[in-house]
Amino acid sequence: MAVGLIAAVVLGGSAFKTSADMPDSESSKAYALLAQVRGNAEANTVGKVVWHATSGLVTSATVKTEVTTMLDQIAGQPGVVSVVSPYTDAGAQQVAAQANTAYAQVVLQKGADVGPVEKVVTDAHIGGVEFTYGGTAFDTQPQSSHGPEVIGLIAALALLMLMFRSWRASLLPLVTGVAGVVVSLLLVVVGSHLFSLDSTSITMASMMGLAVGIDYALFVVNRTRKGLLAGQTVPDAVARAIDTSGRAVIFAGLTVIVALLGIRVVGMGVLTGMGEAAAVTVAVTVIAALTLLPALLGSFGHKVLSKRQRAQLARGVVESSTGKPRDRRLAGTWARIVQRAPWLMAPLALVVVVVLAAPALKMSVGEADASSDPAASQTHQYYAMTSAAFGDGFDNPLMIAANTPDQQSQQAFTTLAGKLASVPDVASVAPTAASADGTIHSLVIIPRSSAQAQDTADLIERLRNDVIPAAQAGTNLHAYVGGGAATSQDMSDALLGKLPLYLGIIAVLGFLLLVIAFRSLLVPLVGALSNVTSILVGLGAITAVFQFGWGSQLMGVGSGAPITYIVPVMIVGIVFGLSMDYQVFLVSRIHEEWAAGKDNRRAVRVGVTETGRVIATAALIMLGVFASFAFDGERIVSAIGLGLGLAVLIDAFVVRLTLIPALMTMIGKANWYYPGWAEKITPHLAVEGTAEAAPADATTAADIPEPVGAPVG
Repeated sequence: MAVGLIAAVVLGGSAFKTSADMPDSESSKAYALLAQVRGNAEANTVGKVVWHATSGLVTSATVKTEVTTMLDQIAGQPGVVSVVSPYTDAGAQQVAAQANTAYAQVVLQKGADVGPVEKVVTDAHIGGVEFTYGGTAFDTQPQSSHGPEVIGLIAALALLMLMFRSWRASLLPLVTGVAGVVVSLLLVVVGSHLFSLDSTSITMASMMGLAVGIDYALFVVNRTRKGLLAGQTVPDAVARAIDTSGRAVIFAGLTVIVALLGIRVVGMGVLTGMGEAAAVTVAVTVIAALTLLPALLGSFGHKVLSKRQRAQLARGVVESSTGKPRDRRLAGTWARIVQRAPWLMAPLALVVVVVLAAPALKMSVGEADASSDPAASQTHQYYAMTSAAFGDGFDNPLMIAANTPDQQSQQAFTTLAGKLASVPDVASVAPTAASADGTIHSLVIIPRSSAQAQDTADLIERLRNDVIPAAQAGTNLHAYVGGGAATSQDMSDALLGKLPLYLGIIAVLGFLLLVIAFRSLLVPLVGALSNVTSILVGLGAITAVFQFGWGSQLMGVGSGAPITYIVPVMIVGIVFGLSMDYQVFLVSRIHEEWAAGKDNRRAVRVGVTETGRVIATAALIMLGVFASFAFDGERIVSAIGLGLGLAVLIDAFVVRLTLIPALMTMIGKANWYYPGWAEKITPHLAVEGTAEAAPADATTAADIPEPVGAPVG
């Protein structure tokens, strides 16, 4: 299969494209009107080459001659349609004499390679003149590198070596995760020819695949090792691991897939494509964990154990007869600490969650512009030079497209255009294209503020709610505001309108899935609500760092700016799935113990003891993977990496291993109450696998007596 996919990718390449799907909004209506006028004009893109004279005048004969020579070179590059120089009559308005700055407008064919033009500008050396470039034509997607993945894999390997003390066992989760990611990414590239997938889908799928692939394999390998240490044969240990942890992997994987596919309810093509690509990756990694991994485990046999463990088995000593296992002492101790004072531990955990999630209440969704890019970046230097000369709104045009079906509405549009210059925060107004029959008119507004500034948002609202309605009154004029900032605002409004719905859907989904798995009402309710708290922690983290700017400079992404709409949706979907993973692995072990002895307090203690170390290691591995992406330097990828990393860390250590055990201890036997009528209609799903009788002499850390005076429950 992999060979066939590689051949398909080599022969067909990729066909990534940004989906044009937009929510029904003013900006989408404006673009629809403009499309009727512009026709093939959209086949071109526009960029700007800007220069500032640090000595002498930007209009001096020397500067004019040398810059004109450079512009002629640009005009001769492949893909360049035209160059409008400020030293011509057509470009006379492109000079800011007071700031000693000018720019040339460069029109390129859409999709043309801008590299040759950029090289001409960067190679230009004119005494006393500084150059930069920017604009839509030069807004290319950052090239993804494999640095983050490599760093994440190194961190994961180090943690696995500390846990397993066997290089073979440590490599198995990595091999499984990487194999799953490679195959799934090939599928995504091939799928780009069939579906609208953005190029960022590759990064998202890679991030998600590495995290869950390593995570799922870790649980299966750990369960296999436990079977071997208990004296099982290699085939029996592998089979038992698949029958228990393998079932949990399938259940958790399906949950993540459903959550990712549920992104479709948001109604944005880019997000839908990213969710589908990530879902494909999760599906492939689940398959790898259930097929490739068992084959490798069978091949390695007892070599997945450390030398000390193999020597122990050679002496006939199995784990079940050796008393308290060393690798579960800490988890067992923590379980007893939590159960000793659950009324204290639960509020403390909630305080940590609330403090970290609080910034999410102030989250502003929008599009970051070049003003917040790192100071040393090309984009920020372009913004700094142009804003100083032409104003902050220089590269932030808004446009008004209007349907003017009759003479009265055309006159109303003319009157509107005349009044716009006096509207607060409008720097200039210029008419643009109109249809041949006069039924569609448009104009461009240059605001005084940048795209992400609140003043721009206020201007858009003022135009839509006051200025345009007043001009339309009593006429057939229908005018709509578009442009980059307006589109960003519309998409943000649509997202914030759908995000609560999406959050509610996955919370209900989580509740129902846990009800089916564990036949309880309170355990699924607590699990679903705790999943939401972990999501809010992730949203709070990105708000604090990327919007408030607390430490954003250290991450190499510039200063604070609104959160790009892609980020919160992906965090909601992914964190829900991952937190469900930990909930399933933890509660399935608790439920298994409860079913065997009907002792809730002991069941909770055994569950935390048996799964705590694995959950903690899995969370740290995910933290390493996500943190490596957090320092990628690309704002969207960094935000998702940071949000996911912190959310997973808090979910594992604060929510799953502290809050959930404390609450389940306090609730007692009521955890497992399930109405008889519900039992009759609920399908049976054995997440824990077939029951396995424990040896009579088996002892775990959870069996150690608690200190005298410990609460009894």
